[in-house]
Amino acid sequence: MTRWDDMRVFLAVARAESLSRAAPILRMDAATVGRRIARLEGELGAVLFVKSPQGYALTDLGARMRDHAAEAEASMLLAIEEAHGDQAGLTGQIRIGAPDGAANYLLPQVCAAIGADNPGLEIQILALPRVVNLSKREADMAITVSRPQAGRLTVQKVSDYRLHLAAPKAAQIDSLADLKGQRIVGYIPDMIFDKELDYLGDLGADGVQIASNSVAVQVMALRAAAANIEKPCVGIVHDFALPFAPELKRVLMDEVSLTRSFYLVRHASDRTSDRLNRFAAALHSGLRAEISCLERKVVDSQGGGRDT
Repeated sequence: MTRWDDMRVFLAVARAESLSRAAPILRMDAATVGRRIARLEGELGAVLFVKSPQGYALTDLGARMRDHAAEAEASMLLAIEEAHGDQAGLTGQIRIGAPDGAANYLLPQVCAAIGADNPGLEIQILALPRVVNLSKREADMAITVSRPQAGRLTVQKVSDYRLHLAAPKAAQIDSLADLKGQRIVGYIPDMIFDKELDYLGDLGADGVQIASNSVAVQVMALRAAAANIEKPCVGIVHDFALPFAPELKRVLMDEVSLTRSFYLVRHASDRTSDRLNRFAAALHSGLRAEISCLERKVVDSQGGGRDT
């Protein structure tokens, strides 16, 4: 007889697509996970995974089972929430996936505030240079820079945010012509995972001389280059990151000014979860406030109006 614990193992492997990656989530060794999957397939008399050196891929039956098992899992979690519904604070573990700009410069402060109000809550921030896969339950919710167009998801716009060209404070850059010969810091072109992160077209640059798939690394590269005023670097930087980079200033604000948006994305099946709804509401309001606060600090310290 198939037990729920077997389905829990099945779901972990389906989401991780690997025994070795599922093992630490399940707190088992990979060999034990493999035996559990083999036992489940034996009990069902059906193949759930296609095994290869690249990992475990779901068969058609496995994919259908995953969807039903995920719905059952969500129902169980709701039942547990009902049992603890009288608790004032949020408890348990919640994981947020986010691009590293938000993960580095916004979520730590916001999550610290939420955690302080809910000491029984464990918040995990998953910073990835790609879109977080919610269908595989990589996270409970995600921050994205584009509105997803497919999948059983709920999407809520969080806030617009601004980006400008940044350079060392001692640099003299008064026109686009002054950018000629400057070293550009930006994304690795073939690793831009969302079209909204492709800034080179707006900048009119042909390429980058210092590249990273991480926003935080780009900012650190600009800060390091500020010490060498004879060969300064310039790059597009989130306004909300600039309070953490006192060596930098916004330049050419009339010529180069970008606006992007953050979205809060969740599993559609979680919309009835009071616990996740309460957390999402706190996260949404906290992010909006933090973006506004940090952008205002830039205006107050460096001048220049905010776009509205």
